[in-house]
Amino acid sequence: MSFEIPEAVKTYSQFFHPVLMWVLLGLTIYALYLGIGIKRTREADKDTRKELVKKKFNTRHYQIGSVLLALMVAGTVGGMGVTYINNGKLFVQPHLLVGLSMTVAIAVSASLVPLMQKGNAIARYTHISINLVLLGLFGWQAVTGMQIVQKLLGLMGVI
Repeated sequence: MSFEIPEAVKTYSQFFHPVLMWVLLGLTIYALYLGIGIKRTREADKDTRKELVKKKFNTRHYQIGSVLLALMVAGTVGGMGVTYINNGKLFVQPHLLVGLSMTVAIAVSASLVPLMQKGNAIARYTHISINLVLLGLFGWQAVTGMQIVQKLLGLMGVI
């Protein structure tokens, strides 16, 4: 006996990935804000630093980064899984390839954290560079992802 996924689940599961990714894009921008707060704290004079430290930019940045890493990996794999379930194949096109590259990039960026905690400036600048590229790619993915959503809605007869 084989298990068949209900059509409604197959249809509406296609929209979980884009919604999640838009949330992650917002969280990525927030992580950038927190990272800038860390830089400001590091470079501030003694009195200003005391006030900025209370805002715990470093702790919040680390926590948001961990959430981003976990959800981006899960969202990428989930999006691929839903595409495969619904189509019997993956569409090897720029949106997929860039998404996979972004998943690798965020993993590499996160792997630099132990070196950054030891004061390694090269690791810090590499982390920042990777994440700025990641944010740019995220913006591009948002556009191409919405094109895919529009195509899905067209196939469903919604638009």
